[in-house]
Amino acid sequence: MTDTPALPRMRSWLFAPGDSAKKMGKAQASAADIALFDLEDSVAPENKPAARAMVAEQVAGSDDRARLWVRINPITTPDCIADLAAIMPARPGGVFLPKAEGAGDIAQLHHYLTALEAANGIARGRTLVAALVTETAAAMFKTGEYAGDYPGRERLAAMSWGAEDLSAALGASEQRGADGEYAHTYELARSLCLIGASAAGVAPIETVQPEFRDLEALEKRARAVRAAGFRGMLAIHPAQVDPINAAFTPSAEELAHARAVVDAFAEHPGAGVVALDGAMLDRPHLALAQRLLADAGEN
Repeated sequence: MTDTPALPRMRSWLFAPGDSAKKMGKAQASAADIALFDLEDSVAPENKPAARAMVAEQVAGSDDRARLWVRINPITTPDCIADLAAIMPARPGGVFLPKAEGAGDIAQLHHYLTALEAANGIARGRTLVAALVTETAAAMFKTGEYAGDYPGRERLAAMSWGAEDLSAALGASEQRGADGEYAHTYELARSLCLIGASAAGVAPIETVQPEFRDLEALEKRARAVRAAGFRGMLAIHPAQVDPINAAFTPSAEELAHARAVVDAFAEHPGAGVVALDGAMLDRPHLALAQRLLADAGEN
């Protein structure tokens, strides 16, 4: 029997290198919904053993472990098992799996987590999972698999995408055009992540913005992807957290409208269409309003 915990807020996910206690401390002290300690790309191979110990110590010393997650190394590498063996006794809220290539990777990670939860007295299913699902060429063809029926499906809480590792896998020297927008291949990756996450019923999370000083552009992009359906965004610097949180937090006007939509349908049980403020609204509008209220913590 599993004990899947309540999902945390997922507006902002702030990366911090797992070999820097200072940066992990800043991430943990920030307003980020999830502090994401990294054992993969930001840690050199020779530093990974020390980083594992540092991450485990950071997590174990917290009284708010549900929002402390760890990006482990890919499931196909020996580092993955070493990462999990080191961090699971500390009981992080979740693990972030890079270079995921379909449901089989989630199932394999689930089996590892189940064994380590049992070994450390953690309720089965307590450790959540997020996956980066577009970082290899093969992964691009698998984004629809996460909606299927497979072991560990209940752990999956979010899916995100990445351009840097994908461009390296493709041998591409550029990801963006002269206008600064992603080229078609990377827009496709973004779309496949969004569609795959929506099909799986989990949160789609936008990738990082490397230009961490341009906060105006960051907030503009965050608002645009939220309007497209994304539920949060990855961050690489503490300064990015507040603009991301602001962009993914419904305004008072949005919440008031959502409540009005819900109330209008409640007043007409069984109706497929209702009128509100001179507009005709159907059931998809109700579903959007209910999700917005749920994301804001309203039932």
